[in-house]
Amino acid sequence: MKLVTSIVPHDRGERLTKAAMESGCRGGTVLIGRGLAKSNLMAVLGLGESTKDVILMILEDSVLDVVYKTIQRATSKERRGFGEIFVTDVDAFFRSGSDGIKRDEEPKRKVNTMNEMICAIVNKGYADDVMAAARKAGAGGGTVVNARGTARETDEQFFGTHIVPEKEMLMIIVPSEKKEAVLESIRNLKCLREPGMGIAYSTPVENFGLLGKR
Repeated sequence: MKLVTSIVPHDRGERLTKAAMESGCRGGTVLIGRGLAKSNLMAVLGLGESTKDVILMILEDSVLDVVYKTIQRATSKERRGFGEIFVTDVDAFFRSGSDGIKRDEEPKRKVNTMNEMICAIVNKGYADDVMAAARKAGAGGGTVVNARGTARETDEQFFGTHIVPEKEMLMIIVPSEKKEAVLESIRNLKCLREPGMGIAYSTPVENFGLLGKR
């Protein structure tokens, strides 16, 4: 199983999902996100920010290539840089009402990928600071999705830290050789030095492509 993530302008996600379903995808989930500027200058000027649809689809390997190419064709007449699409691994999967869990039983082969997805989940209001730090280390733009933490009020009392339930999830695609520098730049942010402020992780991206005219 693979997770295919597509990021396109707001209100275009439904059409993209429909095209994918016509080529073998069983469905997807559309989240509302916020695109961030690709440079510090554009961010300072208030440019480069827009509302995005983030489409998540879990596909079997047998239909992955067909659906991937269908999405590219469905957006081929859009403007250049219309959106992006990338693929990451899924180790286990089940569908409600099914009898069991599908698992990848074969040992993972180490694949040298050209890109990595860095995901930072931080308290609401700090995603822009994380993006600014990532840019300094060579990252381009990113996409923010509003989220909610699951910590309980008793956890705050037990750990002695302030827990903020409102979160922002920032997704950034970077070249593999820049991953460590970007992660280190994010880790060194003053706002992330306190416990409970956020986490960040990375995962290899197998296929990364731009949507729209080439």
